[in-house]
Amino acid sequence: MSGPYDLIVIGTGPGGYVCAIRASQLGMKVAVVERRNTHGGTCLNVGCIPSKALLHASEAFDEANRHFAVMGIEVSPKLDLAKMQAFKAEGIKGNVDGVGFLLKKNKIDHYHGTGKILAADKVSVTFINGETKTLEARHVVIATGSGVAQLPGVKIDETTIVSSTGALDLKAVPKKLLVIGAGVIGLELGSVWRRLGAEVTVVEYLDRILPGMDGDVAKSFQRILEKQGFVFRLGHKVTGAAQTGDGVSVTIEPAAGGAAESLGADVVLVAIGRTPYTDGLGLAEAGIALDAKRRIAVDSHFQTSVTGVYAIGDVIAGPMLAHKAEDEGMAVAEIIAGQAGHVNYDVIPGVIYTQPEVASVGKTEEDLKAVGIAYKSGKFPFSANGRAKVNRTTDGFVKVLADATTDRILGVHIIGPSAGELIAEAAVIMEFGGSAEDLARTCHAHPTLTEAVKEAALSVAKRAIHM
Repeated sequence: MSGPYDLIVIGTGPGGYVCAIRASQLGMKVAVVERRNTHGGTCLNVGCIPSKALLHASEAFDEANRHFAVMGIEVSPKLDLAKMQAFKAEGIKGNVDGVGFLLKKNKIDHYHGTGKILAADKVSVTFINGETKTLEARHVVIATGSGVAQLPGVKIDETTIVSSTGALDLKAVPKKLLVIGAGVIGLELGSVWRRLGAEVTVVEYLDRILPGMDGDVAKSFQRILEKQGFVFRLGHKVTGAAQTGDGVSVTIEPAAGGAAESLGADVVLVAIGRTPYTDGLGLAEAGIALDAKRRIAVDSHFQTSVTGVYAIGDVIAGPMLAHKAEDEGMAVAEIIAGQAGHVNYDVIPGVIYTQPEVASVGKTEEDLKAVGIAYKSGKFPFSANGRAKVNRTTDGFVKVLADATTDRILGVHIIGPSAGELIAEAAVIMEFGGSAEDLARTCHAHPTLTEAVKEAALSVAKRAIHM
């Protein structure tokens, strides 16, 4: 038996490794347990980081292929997919090696194996060779993340029927890509392969894309993606997929009922969401309760039903976002150390890294209407922004939602160039309880895209200048 540690963290994704580092900073003796060969979890290895590498590379290819000529740049780009995949792999390595360095720098012990909770103060680690070791700790944090949600009747083989993992590692551009699910993952990865030449069809059970996002933004985004070549089959469900001689035949039918039809594709991407990774952790035996969605139930301090055992990230309720897990990791480390760790779930931004990007923070109009909160809305299009006009990146807009009585900003939604960066100032002002008037009266540099955010805030009071 090894230890005792002050803290053992199971999983070194964004939540786990941040938690471990923060705990070490606070003077704890910390160990991490990780079953992958590398740190960083899904995000760094087969999620956020590799997808952003391919999104960036494919966007550059598309720019060169379709948009350079208007700026007087004459080129004829040629795709070398193997080299693009190598570019992605190099980015992954740099990031996971960086996490390994940080853990070592902070004197955190690492056990490479599968963790299982034996008791509130004991974790068993099973190594690749089958050997086991028991670790002791005063506190345990579960940060095991999530896995790909499966669709009945569609068996993923990561070759022709792929999850996000397989979609990041295709060896050739499919002529026809069929995406099941019009959420963030499906639209991001669909964008990658559309830019590189694939015909992309998206099948979605609901009658809209991006469930949970602002409806105004979703409608605008769908129109933009259709201009880029996406084909949407909304209000349809997939009932089966079968291998054929030259690809996959997918059976779909109207969600409301109706005749079935078949769609052919070279590759099918299943992107219907993710499920918390809670199997094999010994939760039931340890007395750790799950909720109805098989997420680990925690209190306001991230503690499970077993005193001394905590959980963060994708295995608990809330958006499955890396930065949400990171904030929870820091908060729980501080709580364990006797400090006042806290996460403000009303101010967690979300970003879709397509072109244009989509970003949001806070409440949507639909959210506010559902609970009867009176609000004012201000909206400003990028077509009226000087920097966007000269750059010819005018698709989209900024929308600011503010309380009708207090003017406090309740939500900001952006579709347009660099939306993922622009949303940060909205998150900051919302964290400090700022108003639309505060944002409108803050001087923004000219010419910048951020001026669209200021103009949207001005528009809340019906006094935008440039429209």
